[in-house]
Amino acid sequence: MHALKASSEGYCGFGEAYFSSINFESAKGWKLHQRMTLNLVVPYGEIRFVVHTGEKVGEGPYIDPLLDIILGDSNYSRLTVPPGYWVAFQGVGMGTNILMNLANIEHDPSESINKDLNYFNVRGCEFFD
Repeated sequence: MHALKASSEGYCGFGEAYFSSINFESAKGWKLHQRMTLNLVVPYGEIRFVVHTGEKVGEGPYIDPLLDIILGDSNYSRLTVPPGYWVAFQGVGMGTNILMNLANIEHDPSESINKDLNYFNVRGCEFFD
């Protein structure tokens, strides 16, 4: 399974690669990186990713997601998320699901902002509650 090449669209340098796990029906987020570009791959299981800007467009109580996608066994591909976007994810594969992030910078807790899963009212993400 291929993850990323220096010639790939979305590659903007290498800072670190790390793995994270999430269990079935568990959710993590919301997180916005101010400088880090994420290159997310799910080599095992299935994980749903939701990405948005944090801003409402038009009338109504909801923020519309820019992207709502499941990556993993049934859809092996890479998701690149540039700085400035909110991301949350949920394990949708049974058992433990694994993601890998090939980030352009090393982890720096001062460059990201975290919000509770209930902070945003994102259309279609009610089950993150």
